[in-house]
Amino acid sequence: MPEQPSASRPGSRSVKIGADERTGWSSERPRREGAPERPANIATHCKVLKPADRLRYSPGSLVVIVSASAAERERFVARLIEDRASLLTPAKVRKLLAGKVSEDDLAERARELLLAAVTKRLQNRETVVLVPDGVGAEEREPFVRIAAAAKRPRHLILVETARDQVAEEDLPTLNALRRALDAGELGEEGFQTALRLGGGTASEVKRILFRPPPKEDD
Repeated sequence: MPEQPSASRPGSRSVKIGADERTGWSSERPRREGAPERPANIATHCKVLKPADRLRYSPGSLVVIVSASAAERERFVARLIEDRASLLTPAKVRKLLAGKVSEDDLAERARELLLAAVTKRLQNRETVVLVPDGVGAEEREPFVRIAAAAKRPRHLILVETARDQVAEEDLPTLNALRRALDAGELGEEGFQTALRLGGGTASEVKRILFRPPPKEDD
C-alpha cells in the first residue's frame, strides 16, 4: 500500500530537514604573513531533533551515524538504509582493498579512498551515509568539511548502546558528544541537525527517507 503524506496520517510523526538548513557560515579574518592557513570556519546553527518513526533528509545530504557499538550501528543501517550505494564505511573500504595493498599501507589508502568517494558523491549532489569506526570528532571532521565546501546539508545521528558495549577508552569522548548534542552545540562541528536515539527510540524509527517533503494539498 503506498505511503500517504504525513498530513493525512495523524498517527505518524515525521521529521523534515529542508533547504533552509543547508548552509553554514565562515569567518574570513586575515592571517599573518607566513602563518599556516587556518581551516575554514564551518560552524552553523544546529537543530536538535526528536525521535520520530520517519526521518526525512534532503537528497544529497551527508548523514553521519555514530555509535560506540559496531554491532549496533551495523544493525541500524542494515535495517534503515535502502540505498546501499550511499552507505560508506571505513570497514567497507578496507575490505575492498584487502589483498591489493600491504597491511602497512591499508589504513592510509583506505582513508584516501573513502575521502575521494565521499567527495565525488557530494559534489555530484548524491546522498552519503557515513558510518565511522569511532565516536571522536576527528573521524568526522574531514567529511563534514567536504560537505560544507560542496554546500551540502550535514546531519548526525547518535545511536546509543548498552553501557557494557562501550569501551572504557571511548566513554569520556562519548559522554562529551552526548553533552554537546543535547546542548545543540554540534553546530560547532558543522552539523545542521543532530538526533540522539537511545533506549527503545532507535527501534521506533521505521524509515529514513532522502527525498523532498510531500507537497501539501491545496
